[in-house]
Amino acid sequence: MEFTETIRRRRMVRNYQPLPVSAQAVERIVTAGLSAPSAGHSQGQSLVVVTDAPIRAQIARLAGEHRYSERGFDPWISGAPVHMVVCVSADAYHRRYREPDKGGADAWPVPYWWVDGGATLMAVLLAAVDEGLAAGFLGAHSIPGLSRLLGIPEDAAPLGVVTVGHAAPDRPSGSLARGRRPRSETVHYQRWGSGG
Repeated sequence: MEFTETIRRRRMVRNYQPLPVSAQAVERIVTAGLSAPSAGHSQGQSLVVVTDAPIRAQIARLAGEHRYSERGFDPWISGAPVHMVVCVSADAYHRRYREPDKGGADAWPVPYWWVDGGATLMAVLLAAVDEGLAAGFLGAHSIPGLSRLLGIPEDAAPLGVVTVGHAAPDRPSGSLARGRRPRSETVHYQRWGSGG
């Protein structure tokens, strides 16, 4: 698929067909996710891949999927055949930046592990679309107990769960009604406030 088409098709999908995703497709998505950049090549990003239906159902329970379904939405978390939990380790960045070639400094105004986690997240989302699949995302703040359930160590913070599968018709989120902000508000050339 052409990159521009992949970007155009990417959206958060919240319903999946009851079809499996091939192990090869899962591995290609994982490879894409772990190919995302990391500051100083710290490589503090990790993925927990969950395909086991009972574990996926437990994640859905932790996320309160029943409340979501009670509002008329599809049970998209438990219905997705693949969950990819994107995690980041701040410790990996601090260790890397204490090394001599990085000058021994490990304090930044921006916590780049979150930036790199976002890059991994986007790589996973786009790789799923490139595979002809669909993906959605649920932030870890909505899934209390996720780390305990999956045995994620304390030094690896989950960003959330990317659900992956074959798209089924879904009810769009109310957030989509907001539309995109105009480019004049979001793109600035040379200086802030200069749209062109």
